[in-house]
Amino acid sequence: MMGDNHTTVTKFILIGLTDRLELQVPLFVMFFLIYLITLLGNLGMILLIQIDPQLHTPMYFFLSNLSFLDICYSSTIAPNMLVNFLMDSKAISYSGCITQYGFFVVLVTTEIFLLAVMAYDRFVAICNPLCYTVTMTRKFCITLVVGSYFSGCMNSLINTSSLLRLSFCDSNVINNFYCDLTTLLKLSCSDVSVNEMLLFICGSLFEMSTFLTIIISYILIVFAVLRIHSVQGRRKAFSTCASHLTTVIIFHGTIFFMYFRPSSSYSLDTDKIASVFYTTVIPMLNPLIYSLRNRDVKSAVRKVLMRNMIITL
Repeated sequence: MMGDNHTTVTKFILIGLTDRLELQVPLFVMFFLIYLITLLGNLGMILLIQIDPQLHTPMYFFLSNLSFLDICYSSTIAPNMLVNFLMDSKAISYSGCITQYGFFVVLVTTEIFLLAVMAYDRFVAICNPLCYTVTMTRKFCITLVVGSYFSGCMNSLINTSSLLRLSFCDSNVINNFYCDLTTLLKLSCSDVSVNEMLLFICGSLFEMSTFLTIIISYILIVFAVLRIHSVQGRRKAFSTCASHLTTVIIFHGTIFFMYFRPSSSYSLDTDKIASVFYTTVIPMLNPLIYSLRNRDVKSAVRKVLMRNMIITL
């Protein structure tokens, strides 16, 4: 007890996507299939990159890490959401909620930085091809990936530790399907001005720095490609960037829509739809984008399938 008849919250209730009972089972089936495709697609991408020597390059080393991140950050949200579709009690403990939020921030922030690293990799490959193998050494690539994870951990540590200092009392109902920070701040009976300031500073710093890195990299790539005289050479150069650019547009576009639009346009239903896309659909789309729009990946898939057919025969 906290005085003034306030009871300390020890668990939260997740409302979910909808309270209509007739939609719970169809939604469970749909999101179970999405999660299954996410796991199989990203695991398949990781295994394909490990199996095919042609894909043992910095670009695909980063892509395998992207697939690993998609598996992890989808798995912080999807299993609990699927269980709640079938359960009457949609409760999550206080510690479970904070843990879910903490891991989610680590993984999403790491993915933001990794997409910037992949843009830099494409910049070096197209603008300085003769120096590519010298610049993008295995040690440097590992350093870039470790730096991305470190940035994710730092962002999560800052925001999660500031969340732990808050008190939650009376209302414990989260009108969402996961522990979203903005919703938690609304439920708190403490002063959340520090949390909002940290969220704005960290979010702006990490998002804008990585997004500017991507924009500058692609501006320089465009100038380099335009200097290529042959149409076939230009098409080949752009094709190596198409999959990554598609992923960047979808991922950062969703982030900007969720966190950088005018407050007057906020809608809870719209936010839920955006959150679904952000947390479950994008991790499923990434391996599909890279497999459908990348000739090297399609070639590797064909070789694996042909090898299996020969072994079977």
